[in-house]
Amino acid sequence: MHPKIPEFLKEMLEKQYGKEMTEKIIKGYQAKRNTTFRVNTLKAKVSEIEDILIDKKIEYEKVEWSKEAFILRNASEKEIRDLEVYQEGKIYLQSLSSMLPPILLQPKQGMDILDMAAAPGGKTTQIATITNNKANITACEMNKIRAERLKYNIEKQGANVYVMTQDARKIDDFFSFDQILLDAPCSGSGTICMQDSKLEKTFTKKLIDKSITSQMALLKKAINILKPGKEMIYSTCSILACENEEVISKVRKEKKIEIIPIELGAMCKLPVLPTKIEGTLCVCPNELYEGFFIAKIRKIGE
Repeated sequence: MHPKIPEFLKEMLEKQYGKEMTEKIIKGYQAKRNTTFRVNTLKAKVSEIEDILIDKKIEYEKVEWSKEAFILRNASEKEIRDLEVYQEGKIYLQSLSSMLPPILLQPKQGMDILDMAAAPGGKTTQIATITNNKANITACEMNKIRAERLKYNIEKQGANVYVMTQDARKIDDFFSFDQILLDAPCSGSGTICMQDSKLEKTFTKKLIDKSITSQMALLKKAINILKPGKEMIYSTCSILACENEEVISKVRKEKKIEIIPIELGAMCKLPVLPTKIEGTLCVCPNELYEGFFIAKIRKIGE
């Protein structure tokens, strides 16, 4: 028996993408994903990590869009966790798709940057490495246990970040930021694991509806506290338009925002799905990538 995705999800995908593309997405769900990580350049050089991998006979590949990202061919996450470089925080296990939003945010040194739903901290610490610890980064996480995990990872990676343990939807409008990353809580429809026996119970319409409600509130808040003329990233690990383009379109009716088209450049070989808003990016799940949606948004000056 092949594991199945919930019938209602299959119907939603077919309605949005058509039968052929839905088959491709399901194949992506079934694929066994390679272990991937990025080098933490606050603590190590890429060449140093390459030497260690060669020494340990770990086969790897690089990606075109990031010097720091590695795809491993013959090593599991567990084997990587056992390496000294992992324990020292010189590398961070992270999916390729989740490395994309911080890169596309193009965080700058000296800027006030907010990561709105930050735990466990992969993207937060990545922003710290891109800016070489020279930005004022605030990371927000309302769940106390997840916030502790976030603090642990920030410390281990040697990142310079202020952690706010509060619901990002309730951040005071008195605050203002130059750049915001909102990797919103979502249904996870891009990261479904077909081997999960509880899938039918955990992936529900209720989960999607609950996600949409919090996505709307978070995006509205993000726009309120983003400085006029500045940019933010809205991303989810969902490939459903109701959590992505439709959320942006609804918020767009109330808030003065525009979409900044994502220039793929070195990312031109990404496996992409069609989107309903031109210039946004939706990554198709496969053996290397999780399903992921990314939009770059600018607040129109007031």
